Amino acid sequence: MAGEGKKPATYQDVLDAPEHQVAEILNGELHLSPRPGGPHAAATSTLGYVLGPPFHLGTTGPGGWILLDEPELHLDQDVVVPDLAGWRRERLPAVPNQAFISMAPDWACEMLSRSTAATDRAKKLPLYARAGVEHVWLVDAIQRTLEVLRAHAGTWLIVAVHHGDVRVRAEPFDAIEIDLSVLWSSIAPPSVRGTRASEDAGEYGFEPGM
Repeated sequence: MAGEGKKPATYQDVLDAPEHQVAEILNGELHLSPRPGGPHAAATSTLGYVLGPPFHLGTTGPGGWILLDEPELHLDQDVVVPDLAGWRRERLPAVPNQAFISMAPDWACEMLSRSTAATDRAKKLPLYARAGVEHVWLVDAIQRTLEVLRAHAGTWLIVAVHHGDVRVRAEPFDAIEIDLSVLWSSIAPPSVRGTRASEDAGEYGFEPGM
C-alpha cells in the first residue's frame, strides 16, 4: 500500500518517468528500475527465442500462446512490466491495439538481479497471485537458476528449482524439453570487465569499467 498520508502514484507518474528507467506502480507506489543489464537481457531474449516457435508460432510445438517481451500490464490499480508474459489464446486471441494490456497473463517471467530481486519476490509475486496469474518463472542469469512457481490458494507453490546446464520440462511449457544451457551460453563469466549504461556492472558481479 502507499505510505500513510502519501498520495498514491498515478499513470501520469509512469508517463513522466525517465525514459531510461522501467516505471511500475506496485501497491500504489511508483517503482523505478534501471533498464535490464546485459546478462538479464541476454537470458530474456534467448528464452523468448526458445519458447516462441513451439508456443507462440506453433511451428515446432503445440502453439496456443501469445508471448510478449516486457508488456505493460494494468492489473486493477497496479502497473507492472514483467520481462516476459504469456496468455493462452483462448483467453487472449489477439494483442489489443493499445499501449497496455488489462488482462492478467497466464504466465509471467521475471529475470532477477540484485536491484530487482527483492521487489520481484516481495511485491510482484503477491500482486501476480492477486491478479490471477497461474504460473511464474524466476530466472537468475548469473546464478543460472530457474524457479518454477504455480499459484495455489492465493500464494505460490515452488514446483521446481533447476540449476545449471540441465534439460528440463517446466510448466506451463512442459510440452517441450528446454536446454537451460542456452540461456547462459551468451553471458560472459562474472570476472570479465564490462561497462553499461543501465544497471551497474556490480549488480551482476562485474567490476565497473575503467
